[in-house]
Amino acid sequence: MPGPFSGGTGPGGRPAEAEAVLPASSPVSSASKGLTGRRCFPTVPGVHVLFVHRNFPAQFGYLAGELVRRNGWRCTFVSETEPGEAAGIEKIQYRPSGDGGEHGYLLTRVIEEDVRHAVAVYERLKPLRDSLRPDLIVGHSGLGPTLFLPDLFPATPLISYFEDFYQPRRSAMAFRTDWPFSEKDRLGARVVNATVLLDLEYCTAGYTPTRFQHGLLPTAYAGKVRVLHDGIDTNFWRRREDMPPRSAFSSPRIVTYVSRGLETLRGFDIFMKIAKQVYETYPDVVFLVVGGEEAAYGEMKRLPETSFKEHVLNQDHYDLEKIQFLGILAPEVLVQILSMSDLHIYLTAPFALSWSLLDAMSCGCVVLASDTAPVSEVITSGHNGILRDFFDVEGFADVAVGVLRDPQSYRELGRAAVRTVREGFGMDVALPRMASFYEEVAAGVFR
Repeated sequence: MPGPFSGGTGPGGRPAEAEAVLPASSPVSSASKGLTGRRCFPTVPGVHVLFVHRNFPAQFGYLAGELVRRNGWRCTFVSETEPGEAAGIEKIQYRPSGDGGEHGYLLTRVIEEDVRHAVAVYERLKPLRDSLRPDLIVGHSGLGPTLFLPDLFPATPLISYFEDFYQPRRSAMAFRTDWPFSEKDRLGARVVNATVLLDLEYCTAGYTPTRFQHGLLPTAYAGKVRVLHDGIDTNFWRRREDMPPRSAFSSPRIVTYVSRGLETLRGFDIFMKIAKQVYETYPDVVFLVVGGEEAAYGEMKRLPETSFKEHVLNQDHYDLEKIQFLGILAPEVLVQILSMSDLHIYLTAPFALSWSLLDAMSCGCVVLASDTAPVSEVITSGHNGILRDFFDVEGFADVAVGVLRDPQSYRELGRAAVRTVREGFGMDVALPRMASFYEEVAAGVFR
């Protein structure tokens, strides 16, 4: 069963599925010992990493728990969430002051918000400066909290995690021409990048999960940022055989769709069109939709409805016995749903790769996905999944019907997907890479 992070979610709706346990005292990891001739870390029994994010566990919680458990490192996590301890991680809470910038000028609110968080973290950690003494600081770029930490800990290297660099005429902003961004959205993208640019300038080093995301960063800073994925807990995200009977659903075939928010960027409207074509051609199917109704990355102000889901449902007649909306699910429930899936559909504009895609692949799902970056970095069509053009509703539907009519013929795609995740993204692979990178930066030998 899930561990102490259960029930929480991070950016992108990441279920906090970690099964970290409280570690016994252990020596510095063997990877650390391999830094022959390099500066030794002063902390015993291991490196002390200070993680900074607005949320917990976010991108770093599970990674921090594994560094504590496997490597014997000390990990402290500063966020807005309640203080305490989880999986051996010391949690420190900060509270930004002010009203959230609601009364500021629209295009500068994001900067005001980032600075509020930066000041709040600085003031919260200032009295703890001498007791914390981290060997390394790791924080999410573009959200503000790490902005003033080089002034508080001037001798401590800072690693920034870069998730996105908004491009008004590239990537997600220009992709959905049927849902164009407003002029204010395009202008605002340049403002959103301001904090990211400060982080690029002042961090010691950075990392980003995919080559596509790395390619969005300004070329002047590309050498400071590596491509490293934060990893998937393949011990948790695996296909379960002890599933409840399928009689709980009205149809023998199950198609899954998972997204933090049901919105344009993740192609929810396209998915609904695909689903309708599929169930009209192949009625013995039920679509299980997991996700919240609040848009995570898009504005709703241009629509009269209260959610994009409501807007999409108003555009056509959909059989809601065939399409069931499950909302946000706890990880232990989601892994069961994915384990029953005959086909998993994933769509995204060129943007950050969803953890849910890798979770589904790790569970052995046969994945039918959009042929967009960075999906194409992970899936080779015909090898470990199937790719189709994002806007090709008919092409998606035809493939989906073929899979549903003979799912066993496609099972090897699911097995190959499991191998892809285990060999490229599993924590047994990702954690040593990340720990080595952290050690390299902390030791002052990052190149």
